[in-house]
Amino acid sequence: MNKQVIFMIVTLIIGFMLAIQFQSTKEPVVRDTRDIRELRKELRAEQDRHQQLSQEIDKYATLIAQYETSLSDHKENVETVMEEQIENLRKEAGLTEVSGEGVILTIEPLYHDQFFGHQRHSVSPVLLRFLVNELNFNGAEEIAIGNQRIISTTAFREVNGVTRVNNRRLPPLPIEIKVLTNDAQKLHNEMVVSESVEYFEIDNLKLTSTPINYIELPAFDDTPRVRYMEQVKED
Repeated sequence: MNKQVIFMIVTLIIGFMLAIQFQSTKEPVVRDTRDIRELRKELRAEQDRHQQLSQEIDKYATLIAQYETSLSDHKENVETVMEEQIENLRKEAGLTEVSGEGVILTIEPLYHDQFFGHQRHSVSPVLLRFLVNELNFNGAEEIAIGNQRIISTTAFREVNGVTRVNNRRLPPLPIEIKVLTNDAQKLHNEMVVSESVEYFEIDNLKLTSTPINYIELPAFDDTPRVRYMEQVKED
């Protein structure tokens, strides 16, 4: 290989490296523009998710240990463990009544008819979805809007100007939302200064929170329907 070929190869390599360097300096540096409040909120959400996953792992590890102990003891013990697990699953799915400490949120008109000419008779599905998400983020365990228990498949829809939850028409204002939580006072404090209060005021609605030592939530009174799910067949 003569010197001209070597010189040409080296020149191509240097040119290629310079082109890469020029392209990298040409591209703008993407900076994280989130403020400290948003970063803390995201960190808190990740910490809560990590805690939930840890609790799930501990729960299923305990369940496996119960099954192993039952299998080594007696058949009736296996049936007892399975019945307890089924009941726990029914409770987690919202198919049983639950009670405990929590808060009661009340939705009512912010102003009267003489100021705005009419009174809103229903809360929009968008507001309800936002409120439920904010409650879950702040530690809500179970939620019931009016007499409707909120589960994972609950739908918020508007039909002819009237909001329906679980395909049931919401009662007229004022509406009570019952929420179970492990720390009622903490959830109450969070909801007093929540964004939901501001969003409801924009819609001429007033959202108030009251901590309660003992409340009861009804069970989901319909058949849960899950779409787009298939049974997994064993090999």
